[in-house]
Amino acid sequence: GAEAAGAHAGAGVSAAVAVELVHTFSLLHDDIMDGDATRRGRPTAWKAYGTGPAVLAGDALFALAVETLASAPGSHVPSAVRHLSTALNDLVSGQADDLLFESRPWTGAEAVGPGEYRAMAERKTGALLGCAAALGAVLAGAPAATVTALDRAGRHLGVAFQVIDDLLGIWGDPAVTGKPVHADLRRRKKTFPVLAALDNPAAVRPLAHLLESAEELDETTARRAAAAIEEAGGRSAALAEAHRHIAHVHTCLDSLPTAPHAADDLRALLAFLVRREM
Repeated sequence: GAEAAGAHAGAGVSAAVAVELVHTFSLLHDDIMDGDATRRGRPTAWKAYGTGPAVLAGDALFALAVETLASAPGSHVPSAVRHLSTALNDLVSGQADDLLFESRPWTGAEAVGPGEYRAMAERKTGALLGCAAALGAVLAGAPAATVTALDRAGRHLGVAFQVIDDLLGIWGDPAVTGKPVHADLRRRKKTFPVLAALDNPAAVRPLAHLLESAEELDETTARRAAAAIEEAGGRSAALAEAHRHIAHVHTCLDSLPTAPHAADDLRALLAFLVRREM
């Protein structure tokens, strides 16, 4: 009835607020770990107020997220808190791997491969989007199959989002991304297009030489590296990877025994992702 529908809608709001607070907490800490001075064209919190206050602000948002979810009405709150905790553990694990990748070599037995990067992205970015998609359903007492399908859809969406973000980090328009041109290359980040290009035996030596150089990548060198990555197939491989995960999202959404408009809302996010590709 109308009362049950209202309760389900309220569950969705509580879940959405909790996930968004966790998302913001993760961005505050992520900017500190990455040393990013700007986000969306503005100074990041640690840059504007100092590292200590930014860490504490992130901690406070995390605590508020748990409090928001724990205070939600209904009998499914413990399950929802467990679901959020699982996502947070995955997020931290993925972020730890991302940091460890920085100290790994570009080539050789210890190099990071595209598959390892994919697993990292599924935890770092996919876990949070999977939680965003599924947490309201958990809180409303939806069947396990529905929760699983939503979580898997969000995780695939997260990998697609991360890979497209990687593309924008190399070839994106600074006016759109809010970051300098070739920002990820200049920081020598191990992103999917770069790792896919290094997987090409014909390209690995000259590209690795550019990336392993002790000299800072200036605009000319970064442009050369971007061209080499594209020529080696890194850009096309990343696009293919993103589209493969988007196809998996559609498959997950098609399996949902839910109102069509709800799945359509999620599909609108996929269209947005595709538009971000440039």
